[in-house]
Amino acid sequence: MTDASDEALVASVVAARDAAAFEVLVRRHQSRVRNWLRLLTRSSARADDLAQETFIRAWRRAHTFSGRGKFVSWLMKIAYNTFLEERRGDRLRTRVAAAVSQAQTEELAAAGGDEWPDLERMLAVLSADERVTLVLCYAHGLSHSEIADVIDMPLGTVKSHVHRAKAKIRERFALAESGACARSK
Repeated sequence: MTDASDEALVASVVAARDAAAFEVLVRRHQSRVRNWLRLLTRSSARADDLAQETFIRAWRRAHTFSGRGKFVSWLMKIAYNTFLEERRGDRLRTRVAAAVSQAQTEELAAAGGDEWPDLERMLAVLSADERVTLVLCYAHGLSHSEIADVIDMPLGTVKSHVHRAKAKIRERFALAESGACARSK
């Protein structure tokens, strides 16, 4: 099996979910994927995590390999997209953390100190998507359509997340209705 071409191994993975064939592919290409990700991330640990995620995605998406190009090119594209997704997530987490800190300070100051529940507790009752959309809406003043662009989510889904997040917080902390995002278009 170790002498088989990448294409033959992928065909075996797709046809029979052949884990042994996929293991050969991993051993054959893991160094190349890890080394490239190390260059991109400048961190061995992050590169190893991303490489692992790359191979998990490759296993799940093996059926999408068309065979028109080389398997390794397809695999490197998955690795690069995994890197980009992680980098976008890092930037978003940094922005959200800064916004939460700023919003918490402003809310507590406006409320006169202890009258408002702790913002972190309020945000903790929300799902990750609800939390992100709410913070981008209120702390950053983005419109629903701008949020949809930032986090690559359909506009209707963004609106739903913001609406549900506000309702959860109002219900859980017995708060009055609040205003809308900058422009909820």
